[in-house]
Amino acid sequence: MRRIEIITGGVTVTATLNESATADAIWSALPIEARGNTWGDEIYFGIPVFVDQASDAKAVVELGDLGYWEPGHAFCLFFGPTPMSRGSEIRPASPVNVFGKIEGDPTVLKQVPSGTKVRITAIVEG
Repeated sequence: MRRIEIITGGVTVTATLNESATADAIWSALPIEARGNTWGDEIYFGIPVFVDQASDAKAVVELGDLGYWEPGHAFCLFFGPTPMSRGSEIRPASPVNVFGKIEGDPTVLKQVPSGTKVRITAIVEG
């Protein structure tokens, strides 16, 4: 099991990566540091990872999902509706490769303002 720590704006969350090729590429690029932008209840930022949109990319994601948005080479943290959402669904700007899930309550990210530095590191266990 691969876990990461995401620190931004005084908030720290951990997440578990899945077994996808996108997760492999992101894991290999760690640590990552960038300035996050907000779009509704999503934080996103460009990362030095270049993978294609997966055949199972999701147009609607779940609360706490981590997504990779191929058009912007962006790491996305989803913690509520976006401007594209209909009702309570969580809809990215276009389909994303879901590569992991935030552990615990992802809504703590609502307090992080746009432009805040985000640092992602691998959690080495054992």
